[in-house]
Amino acid sequence: MGAGNLATSLGVALAVAGMPPVAVWSRSREAAMELGKKTGSPSSCCFGELPPADVVIISVADNALESVAREVVEHYPKALVAHTAGSVDADVLRKAGAGEYGVFYPMQTFSKQRIADFSRITTFVEGSSESVVSRLEQIAAGIGSRSVRACSEQRKFLHIAAVFACNFTNAAYSMAAELLEAKGLPFEAMLPLLEETAEKVHHIHPFDAQTGPASRGDDTIMNAHMEMLDGRLKEIYALMSDYITSKRKDK
Repeated sequence: MGAGNLATSLGVALAVAGMPPVAVWSRSREAAMELGKKTGSPSSCCFGELPPADVVIISVADNALESVAREVVEHYPKALVAHTAGSVDADVLRKAGAGEYGVFYPMQTFSKQRIADFSRITTFVEGSSESVVSRLEQIAAGIGSRSVRACSEQRKFLHIAAVFACNFTNAAYSMAAELLEAKGLPFEAMLPLLEETAEKVHHIHPFDAQTGPASRGDDTIMNAHMEMLDGRLKEIYALMSDYITSKRKDK
């Protein structure tokens, strides 16, 4: 259920693994058809046109999950229903009337333009029973993903951590691009630095990988940088530098 960023990668991964979805649904007929073509599955924007299913995976925007879940349970009252949201309780599915329900949360950033490799992704699973969890683990294994059991509270903290590690980091990339482009410099010059930064935390703790003027306590450079910035970028620079220096002092 859904044809967005995560649903696209998951649907394709299932198809490649020999487990193509029996159908793809989206409120947008065009989006459903687009993903259906990629997975070799029938598609529809109408629940009445969908075939029978034993497992239904809901991958829609968080604010649409509750309403879609109610429709799913009405149409598939005996199916195992799972959602893929990081910050939504599994209980939303119970409240919608699902008998067997769970969460299938692949922690990754997804885009339609770039199909994710699930062999490099950890999928966090939760279920209303041991049999549900086992079934979700089997689906994860089928697409090559490592699975880890996590309750709804744990998953919410995973999602917050992911926002810091991914979304905020990408926003920092955008800030860097803004600074460079204003001076006629290419953002591509940053790519080797970004790659090395990401590679280091495969081998050492992020705290130990931290470098830069705040890490060194170099007030002269930090003050010079602050003089070059204004507005939000100056505020963000000050907050981030303060965080880094305070963590060094705590250590």
